[in-house]
Amino acid sequence: MPSVAALLIVASAGVALFLGLLHLLYTFHGNKLQPRDPALIQAMQQAPAVISRHVTMWRAWIGFNASHSFGVILFALIYGYLALRAPAFLFGSPFLRVLGLALLLGYAVLAWRYWFSAPFRGIVLATVLYAAGLVAAIF
Repeated sequence: MPSVAALLIVASAGVALFLGLLHLLYTFHGNKLQPRDPALIQAMQQAPAVISRHVTMWRAWIGFNASHSFGVILFALIYGYLALRAPAFLFGSPFLRVLGLALLLGYAVLAWRYWFSAPFRGIVLATVLYAAGLVAAIF
């Protein structure tokens, strides 16, 4: 039976996994991550980036969104797995504990500064669950 600390980390990872998968779905299906102005989409599809004439701003936009999703999904899968299958390793590693918290806090700051309220609330929930898991591991 997993400990309360492990279950809290798994819950945090579950929230992050849901957000990452939803973001990936929105990246490739539907219009939720597209500009409302069709002219802007067209301009992005025609404007190459300074770094390479072969990459348009639209392709970069899609790639950035997809890779962002992969990062959140990777965090969720690794930390959820470790919490369930190797909790002594996870909770015994100050590096992993701090790294997970730092990543979630970083996402929370990005969400607060640059995103809208739903992902902000979701990432704050994941961060609170994660922090609660760390505190529960101490007691």
